[in-house]
Amino acid sequence: MTDVADAKLTLFFDFISPYAYVAHTQVHAIAQRTGRRVELVPVLFAAILDAHGQKGPAEIPAKRLYTFKDAFRKAHRHGLGGLVPPPSHPFNPLLALRVASVPMADDARHALVASIFDTAWRRGEAIDGVSGVTAAIERAGLDAKALLEAAGAAENKERLRTHTSEAIARGVFGVPTTDVDGELFWGTDGLEFVEAYLRGDDPLPRDLSWAERPASATRPGSRKA
Repeated sequence: MTDVADAKLTLFFDFISPYAYVAHTQVHAIAQRTGRRVELVPVLFAAILDAHGQKGPAEIPAKRLYTFKDAFRKAHRHGLGGLVPPPSHPFNPLLALRVASVPMADDARHALVASIFDTAWRRGEAIDGVSGVTAAIERAGLDAKALLEAAGAAENKERLRTHTSEAIARGVFGVPTTDVDGELFWGTDGLEFVEAYLRGDDPLPRDLSWAERPASATRPGSRKA
């Protein structure tokens, strides 16, 4: 069992994902209802995709438009009024992720991450450059100059790489992913199962040997991660 003092829900996210935006708006209420705290861990989605030999949804032409429609519907379902996407997508989220990786108090990180997500997916503003990230930091009531300076330090860049590598090692293959005591819940849909899992009402059988059955067909050109 997890120690009550360390009971948490870990959300792995990248600002590039509209689904991560939606999940971020919901995970805090789930944590409050279940007596947990939220740990926010920024990761580079592109590196996760590369590690598993995948393409992002927006990189697949037939899936790109559907992805935005689906994310809009889910945002609306959760009372967010839909989405206002940033000027371009995919975009480079590195600066925003590095800023969110800087060591700081939990309340400051929560405010910062919420503001960056809000800037990109509710205001529809770019966060792939200094001006957009600066505006988001200032809206969070934080020191933009200090955070940007800290974000560019070599040890902080390494921190983001470490977060990403550790997420991959834990089995994360996409964002958002919520880690509950080692059990992973992917996407916004996965959030609905978190509370059932914590109540002990997870419908999964204890014996998951069926999940280890060997593949009997492999697509040409596919590769294992």
